[in-house]
Amino acid sequence: MAAELIKLYPENPEMKKIEHIVNVLRNGGIIIYPTDTVYGMGCDIHNQRAVERICQIKGIKPKKHNFSFICYDLSNISEYTRALNTPVFKMMKKALPGPYTFILEANNSVPKILNSNKKTVGIRVPDHSIPRLLVKELGQPILTTSIRDEDDVIEYSTDPELIFEKYQHLVDIVIDGGYGNNVASTVIDCSGEEIEVIREGLGSIDEIL
Repeated sequence: MAAELIKLYPENPEMKKIEHIVNVLRNGGIIIYPTDTVYGMGCDIHNQRAVERICQIKGIKPKKHNFSFICYDLSNISEYTRALNTPVFKMMKKALPGPYTFILEANNSVPKILNSNKKTVGIRVPDHSIPRLLVKELGQPILTTSIRDEDDVIEYSTDPELIFEKYQHLVDIVIDGGYGNNVASTVIDCSGEEIEVIREGLGSIDEIL
C-alpha cells in the first residue's frame, strides 16, 4: 500500500492532520518529515517493530546505528539521559531549539528502547514546528534518522515529492513541509569529559560554546 503524502505548512500546521499523523505513529507507522536541517525518517521510540522496519529500510543494524531522539524541549530529556553537568545544560539551553544534535550519556531506558547496549543517545530539538508538534501530541520523543541521497554530489534529499517517489512503498506517511535543507545538524559529543564537535553542520559552534 502506498504511503500518504500530506502537505503541512510550518507556519500554521493543521491540527487535524497532525493528529492523524500521530495516530499512525502510535500504531507503529513510519513517517518522513521536515526538520530545520534535512528531512528525517522516524517512528515512536517505544515501538520495537517500527524501529526494526526503519533499520530494514536503511539497511542498518540497530545495535550499531546511532539514532537520535527528537524531543519537544529539554524538559523530558532526563527520562533518557544521565544527569547533565551545568556547562552542558547551559550550552544546550542556548542552542535549542536549533540545528544541533547533542550526544549524551544514555540512562538505562535507552538500551531497552533500542534493544541494544548503547551507552549514548543523540538528542535533537529542531527549530521547526512540525516535528516538535508531532512529539508534543505523541507525548514522547520520535526516533529519527536522516534521509540520505545516493547521489554523489547531493548528500541529502531536499524535495519532498522526490522523497515520496522513492519511499512511497516503504513508509506510511511523507510530510511535505516544503523544500528541506541539504546541510545536516552540527553534532556535539558531550558524553565524555571534554566536549567534542563530531560534525560541523548547519549550527554555528561559536554561537553556543
